[in-house]
Amino acid sequence: MDKLFKILISVVFLGFSLALSASPVGDMLERIEKGASKKFQIEIRKGGDQDWFELDSRAGKVVVRANSNVSAAVGVNWYLKYYAGVHVSWNGMQAKLPAVLPEVKTRERHSTDMVLRYDFNYCTYSYSMPFWDWNRWEREIDWMAMHGINLPLAAVGAECVWRNFMLRLGYTEKDVEEFIAGPAFLAWFEMNNIEGWGGPLPLDWYKGQEELQKKILKRFREWGIEPVLPGYMGMMPHDAHEKLGLNVAKQEDWNGITRPSLLDPLDPDFQKFAKIYYEEQEKLFGKAKYYSMDPFHESKTSGGVDFAEAGKAVMAAMKAVNPKAVWVLQAWSENPRDAMTDPLEKGDLLILDLFSECRPMWGMESIWRKENGYAHHDWLFCMLHNFGGRIGLNGRMDQLLENWELAKTHPMASGLKGIGLSMEGTLQNPVMYELMCELPWRSGKVTREAWLKDYCFARYGVRDEKIEQAWQLLGASIYNCPRSNNQQGPHESIFCTRPSENAFWAYERSKVSNYYNPADVREAARLMLSVAEKYRGNNNFEYDLVDIVRQAVADKARSIYQHTMADYRCFNKEEFAQGRAAFRNACLEQDRLLGTRKEFMVGSWIGEALSLARNESQAALYEWNARVQITTWGNRICANKGKLHDYAHKEWNGILKDFYLPRWEAFFDTLQSGLDLKTVQQLDWYAIEEPWTLQCNPYPCTAQGDPVSVAKEVFANVIGK
Repeated sequence: MDKLFKILISVVFLGFSLALSASPVGDMLERIEKGASKKFQIEIRKGGDQDWFELDSRAGKVVVRANSNVSAAVGVNWYLKYYAGVHVSWNGMQAKLPAVLPEVKTRERHSTDMVLRYDFNYCTYSYSMPFWDWNRWEREIDWMAMHGINLPLAAVGAECVWRNFMLRLGYTEKDVEEFIAGPAFLAWFEMNNIEGWGGPLPLDWYKGQEELQKKILKRFREWGIEPVLPGYMGMMPHDAHEKLGLNVAKQEDWNGITRPSLLDPLDPDFQKFAKIYYEEQEKLFGKAKYYSMDPFHESKTSGGVDFAEAGKAVMAAMKAVNPKAVWVLQAWSENPRDAMTDPLEKGDLLILDLFSECRPMWGMESIWRKENGYAHHDWLFCMLHNFGGRIGLNGRMDQLLENWELAKTHPMASGLKGIGLSMEGTLQNPVMYELMCELPWRSGKVTREAWLKDYCFARYGVRDEKIEQAWQLLGASIYNCPRSNNQQGPHESIFCTRPSENAFWAYERSKVSNYYNPADVREAARLMLSVAEKYRGNNNFEYDLVDIVRQAVADKARSIYQHTMADYRCFNKEEFAQGRAAFRNACLEQDRLLGTRKEFMVGSWIGEALSLARNESQAALYEWNARVQITTWGNRICANKGKLHDYAHKEWNGILKDFYLPRWEAFFDTLQSGLDLKTVQQLDWYAIEEPWTLQCNPYPCTAQGDPVSVAKEVFANVIGK
């Protein structure tokens, strides 16, 4: 009997050991560093209304107890940052852990009732992720789990559903080609903004994205992450009236690009077509508990719609798929219409307050404040932060922290269920996303100064006074955009603007205005450079060093431009020529600096696109998509009249030298002709820009040069000692 008992115990422990070794947390640790899982003991104890994790030490191992795999991953991340000084980030998802991990001397516990933590904007899928393969997605899912994400938008392969939907309705493959957008523009197709632009997609694309989405969803299920699948809200091809005899509302072109039509949710055919859509989605990707739909998003065609009944109809179609499904709805501009959401039952709707750190709609004072907030509905406090994936140091630390504190206690915020990352572009300003993702897990009031001090240790693994001084300067200035400023994203680089005599911002509607002292960024760069030799090879330090020096150079270039224009207006030819030369030098030096990190290279972006191509025609299509999106965005009408040129501009190596600088040279040439001949030529910017989008010249995908040495040289050459 004793022998049998021992055998049974051995079997139980063997099974427990195998389960741990095959757990998503253990697998994640092995991807961070081979052998890392052996240094941790993960204990999952399900139950309770809150998410929580505990850190402890036992027998030379770090013990992480948690109520779920995702909570355990947060615990691992917390330990790595605040005990081991190891920050796994977008700029490096692998790290070398200490041979012996620091002991947790006193058990530490964190819990949260913010149990929903969302990730992604539809735009993120196009501005940052259109060309990702499984290896890249696997790293991102690890990042998501370590930052507590358990409710991501899962939009990969949505075009596969639409293709099958159209074919089932009797449309031809040619019709599908003309309807579905290209790989870098699928987000706006899925948001009912555009048809066809950037296409046609090859059949290989659909096969690849279907396979990729299935891998993503499988990994989500292993983690216990709930995907949010795109739902059906009535989008139909613009010619659905002629082809199918439907009574659809035709919409105006979207910035010069054909826009799909809308089938009124109250139309007798709506439920039929919704059923077909969901059936095709289920065949490919299964059912979901959450579906994302944004009827009438940025749409002028909504006059006469009975919003209350329309909302009920959209909800009914979703509930027919899964009676327990929840409708996820973005709060942006005029959406959500109260008339549509008020009649819906509590628990059936989850509203994403997209811009909570700047223009909250949930009820607190704001230019977008909704008088009744979200009434009885659940909602998430989201940080939008980035528009178009634009490069630039930027954040609203104090406003974010103040708004968050208020949201936790305000009577109108009673439906608050968690947080969301709703950025249009990702992979930049990691400090802001680290802060945002920690907020649900921290009790008490978080202060910028104290948090940044600990962040420096977590980020670099050292406590260095100079580094801390640099980050306190940045946190109080460029990362602290004030409440009175409603600009969208960073203080845009002058290099990336369409040149003019009064150039200020790259995207004409970004509302950028001066809010920080460039001297603070310059001093932060000096402080980082002063200790740079000590931290050669520290991946996070080198990434941040390049980014901070980049910002200082961009600020200096704006000053050079302004002085050069003053010399032009004063008819000072000699000073104008010197200013022009200084501006050119700054741009080329910036290009050289950014080439030391692959994250700031246009070659990395184009390389991702080319990696998915199976033949020359696909390579040409994917590269054109990649180039157009970050420059003209669309056709001539879209770029000029629609003002979308440079919306997704990138201050990157390669494009600075070959796209932005030639624009400036052409502009300075016209000014020079004005000084010489008293006539100024009017430039056709689109004609100057489009040729670069059609080129296929290669760009390097690997970093060139040592970031520390080059940062020192560039700073000295552009800004001075």
